Amino acid sequence: MDGGQIIASVLERQGVRQLYTLCGGHISPILVAAKRIGIDIIDVRDEASAVFAADATARMTGIPGVAAVTAGPGLTNTITAVKNAQLAESPLVIFGGATATVLEGRGSLQDIDQVALMQPHVKQVFTPRSVRQLVPTIEAAFRIAQEGVPGPVFVETPVDLLYPEATVREWYIDQGGVKKPKNLVGYATRAFLEQHLARQFWGAPGPKAQAPVPVPMHDANRRDVDKLLGWLREAKRPVFVVGSQTVSVAAQAPAIAAALESIGVPVWLAGGARGLLGQQHHLQYRHKRTASLKAADLVVVFGFPLDFRLGYGRSIGSKAKLVTVNLGASALTQNRRPTLGVHAHPGRFITQIAAGLGDGAGAQNAQRWQPWFDEISEREQARDAEIVEQGKAEVDGVNPIDLFLQLEQLMADDSVLVVDGGDFVATAAYIVRPRRPLSWLDPGVFGTLGVGGGFAVASCAVRPEAEVWLIYGDGSSGYSLAEIDTCVRRGLAPIAIIGNDGSWQQIARDQIEILGDACGTELLRTAYHTVAEGYGGRGLLLDDPAKIEATLREAQAIAKQGTPVVINVMIGNTDFRKGSISM
Repeated sequence: MDGGQIIASVLERQGVRQLYTLCGGHISPILVAAKRIGIDIIDVRDEASAVFAADATARMTGIPGVAAVTAGPGLTNTITAVKNAQLAESPLVIFGGATATVLEGRGSLQDIDQVALMQPHVKQVFTPRSVRQLVPTIEAAFRIAQEGVPGPVFVETPVDLLYPEATVREWYIDQGGVKKPKNLVGYATRAFLEQHLARQFWGAPGPKAQAPVPVPMHDANRRDVDKLLGWLREAKRPVFVVGSQTVSVAAQAPAIAAALESIGVPVWLAGGARGLLGQQHHLQYRHKRTASLKAADLVVVFGFPLDFRLGYGRSIGSKAKLVTVNLGASALTQNRRPTLGVHAHPGRFITQIAAGLGDGAGAQNAQRWQPWFDEISEREQARDAEIVEQGKAEVDGVNPIDLFLQLEQLMADDSVLVVDGGDFVATAAYIVRPRRPLSWLDPGVFGTLGVGGGFAVASCAVRPEAEVWLIYGDGSSGYSLAEIDTCVRRGLAPIAIIGNDGSWQQIARDQIEILGDACGTELLRTAYHTVAEGYGGRGLLLDDPAKIEATLREAQAIAKQGTPVVINVMIGNTDFRKGSISM
């Protein structure tokens, strides 16, 4: 077995079904071997998209996503996507090609210090230097990516560990000019190379790949469980905020959803946890979160940091009992010291609380907390009604609120929602509802633009039966619209909706008001539907509000035939998001 085959065997045992890449000679053996054993090799148009796709795959499946990129510029192109995965706490294994071990630091093609480049952005860097080290190294990479706070790891794979020994020997001996040494220097060089080859291939291929060891969901200690149970029984206005960490073990999502229903506390879902309770659920709320957090007497934040999204902890009333539950010890006290910090898996803690309360507790709690539910529901319904009224307003073009209200009615029950943008996407987040768990993909806390193409490619690959919607801003679409080409080549069919107002509107709104100048925020109302056609997809222009439903239905029909489609929506300006800039 060559190194590529060895790596492929580990990927297969780890349950990997997709490997995302942009080709390069440094990594070719990995791609070819993985394809031969049935792993789907999905080659994208930008290395960042490969890592974004791996990120999305990890979120939807719970198995670390895998990307392989070539050395040097191939790896440097991934940095934003890797950092996004680190901050989103997504488990990834990233393979980076590298120059031959014997040529490191000697000026070979694309040879840079990749370890120093990647170390700040991953949980661990692995640098195998012999073929026999590949299996244990990669198995360790998968384990560490999932342990504790999940995140990306990097495996540097020198090219001379991947190709067959005979090929590497030819590179070293024949092409090194020492096949037939003519002097003492030649004999010494050949001896050095022979020793180096012997060290690389001694003991190859090494141990066989093993089945993965399940990563445990760490329980909270009994004292913490009992303390929260007591507070819940005393509370009159409890609130749960449930974040992405809660669903990091994808297979447990149904049990966690059932536990939340059993507990019966009003819930706000955030990040990757959106959709955990389905499209509509009597415990789930989406609007006026801060107002409820200010009024609550008990707030439990599961797997979600007290960062800018929660006002650095100030969104929660000062008199409330605050419980933070997180896999990261430092996150428990970030920006505000809680009444109780629980270092445990947030999803597991929810199921422990449900078990502690016992069967029938949810119905009893709902009755006891009915005045609190009425108060929250009144705010929720008032905001929903306000949004409907704002959707009726006439604007110069298509009203984006009206567009999303109609999309909400038309999306299939198996839909996956990918969002990539600023103002347009944030408007969508208030209106469209994920239909089921692990079906909402946003960048995460890093606020990265450019995730859309890779996320959509992965969504279609992982769930080929699903209807995949990609909500793009016109600015953000420029980062990854070329992945329509990937979709055409691979038979993937997402529906992309581009909100086209010829502006980086989220920035422009405040920049113009505060600084009086739109410089740097102005775009053209580009014919993105024509761009899609150029890549082999279908493009639809939507500039008439009366044709929203017909255009969305046409896009659905095109996608069902296996063709990716881009709807270029000429939207008008609204003040829906005025004053919403985040710092």
